[in-house]
Amino acid sequence: QVQLVESGGGSVQAGGSLRLSCTASSYTYYTACMAWFRQAPGKEREAVAATCTDGRVNYAHSVKGRFTISRGDAEMTLYLQMNSLKPGDTGVYVCAADTWLGNPVLTSNSYSYWGQGTQVTVSS
Repeated sequence: QVQLVESGGGSVQAGGSLRLSCTASSYTYYTACMAWFRQAPGKEREAVAATCTDGRVNYAHSVKGRFTISRGDAEMTLYLQMNSLKPGDTGVYVCAADTWLGNPVLTSNSYSYWGQGTQVTVSS
């Protein structure tokens, strides 16, 4: 079992940047692959980016080139550097984790462990 806690959300104007963090209660078998998802009001949850302990990353088309996913040295922290933010990036950003999935997948039903989320609001 692992607990995930996100931080770093906030309000920013379009074109600005934010860095989200997700801290796991421990580095375990259950955090081999981790990902960020987001959900805007009235919309379904969508994948943002994913990474596994082998260093491979995967991004949703909508954020490629603007967002960067990475892990801390102790592998217990997941980051999401968000640049050139747009109003369409507004939503609750949630961290997810699971055991080794083979690839950094972007499907939510692949992940068993979820944080509570952190709000990101981008104004025009």
